[in-house]
Amino acid sequence: MKERLVSPTFVVDIKGITELQTLHDDSSKGATIGATATLSQLLDWPPLKERYRALYDCASLLSDPVLRNRSALLGDLCEALPFVDSPIPPLLIFDAEVEAASVKGRRRIPVSEFIKGLAEIALEPNEMAGAVHLESPPENSRSLFLKHTSNSDFSVVNAAALCANPSHPENRVVRFSYGALAPTPTRVHEVETIFNRKASTSQLIDEAIGAIKKSAEPMTDVLAKAEYRAHMLEVLALRAFGELLGN
Repeated sequence: MKERLVSPTFVVDIKGITELQTLHDDSSKGATIGATATLSQLLDWPPLKERYRALYDCASLLSDPVLRNRSALLGDLCEALPFVDSPIPPLLIFDAEVEAASVKGRRRIPVSEFIKGLAEIALEPNEMAGAVHLESPPENSRSLFLKHTSNSDFSVVNAAALCANPSHPENRVVRFSYGALAPTPTRVHEVETIFNRKASTSQLIDEAIGAIKKSAEPMTDVLAKAEYRAHMLEVLALRAFGELLGN
């Protein structure tokens, strides 16, 4: 509507629907964020900062303080534009699912399957996104979100990472995802397999960086060339692993 691409006869504000305002966290089952919970409400919600820090870091960079009083996490997710500071990379490392609702019932769509392409999502024409559900993070885990820009507020590349028990290979969990690099965000599952092995931290990081670079298919657009995006993805991955693994 803002771009004058559509001119609807009616506009319905759903902000007043109580069911869509849910903010709930269960230490064993995870968190539920309703479709109309604003970014400002999220940032004031203690569980987000305490247990889902990567998503908190990302939300604090979305939009601006004024718009965060109105805009919602699910709205940014459904926009599905890679260069916007999308919450998708943090949602990927928390195994998030979108709850879709229609007159036929409800279903859950993994965030990894929700984004189909540029501004294209998995909702059917008769469905709406009612909530996003995050799995409870592993015990003793830390997570973070990093972004890189170039002469713009838009991301050239952004990344989310999670690590639990970095000094104990038998219980170590490491996850990594990235966005803004291509039309669809990516969680690099090979990284998780690599860090399950017993080896020096520096060797595992080198192997993980290799897997991340191999998975990437960066695009060239008005913000950056593919080669620059690929380089900055490596830089952000090194920063993330260095901070979370203490190396």
